[in-house]
Amino acid sequence: MVFNQISIYNPNGSESFKRISEILNLEPIASEGLGKLKTEQYGVWTYSVETNDEEPYFDFINRFLDILEPNFEDLEKLGIKRDDISFWHLYEYDQQCAMEFMPKQMERLGKNGITLCIDCWQK
Repeated sequence: MVFNQISIYNPNGSESFKRISEILNLEPIASEGLGKLKTEQYGVWTYSVETNDEEPYFDFINRFLDILEPNFEDLEKLGIKRDDISFWHLYEYDQQCAMEFMPKQMERLGKNGITLCIDCWQK
């Protein structure tokens, strides 16, 4: 199982949290097992795409940047800086964990100031 996520640190509470969803036109995930979001959960806005090994590769870096790049100005108006944004690649593996990222993807991430986080665990 693979989870690819956009995480945005949101220091401004529920109204800003809702505006992030509107700006990006995406629904955030609720914290695991909690269902609806509670007030204390508004500190980090997270969107996730789940895939598995049988599905075609999901180019999360380019897809997520395609969503964010036209909206950076509106996010900055909410007080969200680019270094408040990170991409997470969460990967459950069996036998071997291997991944590669293309130079153009890394260059695009770097130009936008986005942090890439990778977390892997064995089944």
